[in-house]
Amino acid sequence: MRTTVLAALIALALPLAASAAQPSKPAGAIPANIAAAVADPARKADAANNDARRKGGELLAFAQVKPGQSVVDLIPGGGYFTRLFSAAVGAKGHVYAVWPNEYAQEADSDVKGSNALAAQPHYKNVSVLLQPGNQFSVPKPVDMVFTSQNYHDYPDKFMGNIDPAVLNKQVFDALKPGGLYVIVDHVAEAGSGMRDTDTLHRIDPAIVKKQVEAAGFVFDGESEVLRNPADPHNIKAFDKSIRGHTDQFAYRFRKPG
Repeated sequence: MRTTVLAALIALALPLAASAAQPSKPAGAIPANIAAAVADPARKADAANNDARRKGGELLAFAQVKPGQSVVDLIPGGGYFTRLFSAAVGAKGHVYAVWPNEYAQEADSDVKGSNALAAQPHYKNVSVLLQPGNQFSVPKPVDMVFTSQNYHDYPDKFMGNIDPAVLNKQVFDALKPGGLYVIVDHVAEAGSGMRDTDTLHRIDPAIVKKQVEAAGFVFDGESEVLRNPADPHNIKAFDKSIRGHTDQFAYRFRKPG
């Protein structure tokens, strides 16, 4: 009896010992490929000036960026996320920096910056695409489409009053089954819909969720790393009192399959 009990106790203890020897990954930990991207020496200026504010590492982790993936940085601005994506997907991955023609006319220096970035050997996995705003497409299906602070621009006059439903359907078609659509944008007042897209450069997160789900996507998660409860939501995103620190939502949607 004593031998049987001792054997049982040893059997119970072995799985616990194995578990203790292999600690689980801490919740919220940044994957190794993303941590390496954040630490890329080529991003020295971004690390010093933008990382604390823009939370690039946290957002790439939320977007589940993996080595070897093909991703789209839709309206990449100054290239902050393009640089991160390039390093995070690695040599076997690819990044498409996509500029709608209408937006490019308003951001010529940024488009030139994207082209200059793609010409550097360090960013040889980056391609720049210019195309009509209402004809989003990529050369082959991708794993993710990401856009930061620009979803709200599509219905505005300078973009040709593009119906977000058009963009969302085209993004859906461009993604692989199971692919992700990640949208980051400035929060507008609850219930305002698209009222403030052109005036305050903000959009109601509820209307974004409704529009994207209507295209066939499934809501897959939300990150609060850019939320700011001190933002009143009724002033321009570029107002000096809030610029760079607006309340921003980050939504992740998944294409079924």
